[in-house]
Amino acid sequence: MGGGESGVGAAVLAKVKGFDVFLSDRGEIAEKYAAMLRKWDIPFESGKHSEEKILNADEIIKSPGIPLNAPLVVKAVGKGIHIISEIEFAGRYDNARKICITGSNGKTTTTSLIYYLLKQAGLNVGLGGNIGKSYAYQVATEHFDCYVLELSSFQLDNMYDFKADIAIITNITPDHLDRYDHEMENYVKAKFRITRNMSSEDCFIFCSDDEITIQHLNKIVVKAKMLPFSQKQEVSQGAWLDGNTIRVRMDEREDCDLLVEELSLSGKHNVYNSMAAAIAGKVMNIKNETIRASLASFEAVEHRLEKVRTVGGVLYINDSKATNVDAAWYALECQNRPVVWIVGGKDKGNDYSTLNALVREKVKAIVCMGVDNSKIHAAFEGLVGSRNIIDTLSAEEAVKACAGFAEEGDVVLLSPCCASFDLFKNYEERGRLFKEAVSRL
Repeated sequence: MGGGESGVGAAVLAKVKGFDVFLSDRGEIAEKYAAMLRKWDIPFESGKHSEEKILNADEIIKSPGIPLNAPLVVKAVGKGIHIISEIEFAGRYDNARKICITGSNGKTTTTSLIYYLLKQAGLNVGLGGNIGKSYAYQVATEHFDCYVLELSSFQLDNMYDFKADIAIITNITPDHLDRYDHEMENYVKAKFRITRNMSSEDCFIFCSDDEITIQHLNKIVVKAKMLPFSQKQEVSQGAWLDGNTIRVRMDEREDCDLLVEELSLSGKHNVYNSMAAAIAGKVMNIKNETIRASLASFEAVEHRLEKVRTVGGVLYINDSKATNVDAAWYALECQNRPVVWIVGGKDKGNDYSTLNALVREKVKAIVCMGVDNSKIHAAFEGLVGSRNIIDTLSAEEAVKACAGFAEEGDVVLLSPCCASFDLFKNYEERGRLFKEAVSRL
C-alpha cells in the first residue's frame, strides 16, 4: 500500500524474493515510480484501492505516509492480515550492520554525518530509510556491508523483528501528535521502538540532556550498551562537552577530542548531532583523525539551516525541514543578527509559547506562509506588533514581503514550525520554491 519511494522499493524486493506482488495507491503514482513498476513487471493500480484484492493479501507492506487508522488498514487488521513496514520487510533479507537514527529533530543531519564519516573511512556503506533511496530497493539490487538508516516514527510503527546494531535517538519533543491520538506517550513509545530486539552486543546512543528521553528510559528495558551524549555533564562513556572541546570515550580506546569551532556545522543543536555521529564512529572503530576530519569537512544538508545567498546585505536561510517548534527553536537560537522570520503551514497541535523569549529577543518581523495563520498571530502579535506580522500564500509572496522588512545586516529565516501540506507537496518543494524566489530578488 503506497506507491512512493518506500512502497515501490518494497514491491521490487518482494518481486526479487519470488512473492506474488500487487501495489495499490489511492493517489496518483509519479511517472518515475510507475516506470519502475513496469520495468519489474509488477502489477499496480493508481487513484484507487481495490479492496477485494488488498484484503486477499497474506501480508501488507504499508508505506509510512498511510496512517494506522486508515479505513482499509483497520479492515485488514480486523481480518488478521499482518501489516509491516518497508524497513521490517527489508530487514528480513539483510545481514549488513545497521546504524539506525530517529528523533524529533536532527535525525537527517546526524544520519548524513554518520554516512559521510563512514564513507570517508572507506567502508562499503548504504544510506536509506527516510533519506535517499529506499532501503528495500537497495537490499534487492545492491550489496553493502553497513547501512545508515534514518527512521521516522511512522516507519517504526510497523516494525517487529527488525534489529538495529547501533540505535540513536537524537531527542524527543512534541511532533506528529495528530497521528498519535494527541497523546505524547504514544509518540514517545513509537520512537523507542528503534531499541526493539537489541542485545548486549549492540549500542544505544542517546541525549542524556533530553528530559523526555531520560524519563522514558527508566520505563523500558534496553539490553544494549548505553552511550549518552551531553552538553551539561561528563559521562563515563559516550560524549560530553568540556569547555569548547567535545570529548568522546568508548571502552579502553583512546579518547577522541573535537574542538567545537572546528566543526563544519554551527549551533548548539549541531554540537549534539556531531556528538552522536562521533560516538557511532567510535563504535565502528573509525580512527580519531578520520572522525575529526569528517566532522570538520561535512557540508550541510539541504533544507536544514541552508544558507541560500546574501542580497543587499541580507542573508537568506532555508530551514524548510524545521516542521516542528523545537526545530525552529534551534534555528532561532543560533542566529546572531536581527531576524525576519517566515513561519506557518499545517499546524500539528503546536505550542508556540517556548519560542516567546527568542522571538522577543531576535525577531523584528514575521511573515506567515500558510492557509490559516490565526494561531501564529495569537502567539506572536503581542511580541512583534501588529504592523510587523503579515500573511502570504506562496513562497514568492513571502520572500517579497521579507525583502520589504529586512535591512542590511538582517537574516531572513524560513523555519516554518509546521508541516508543508497546506500549500506545498512537501518540505522539499517549500524549500526549493523559497530558494527560487530568493534567486529572483
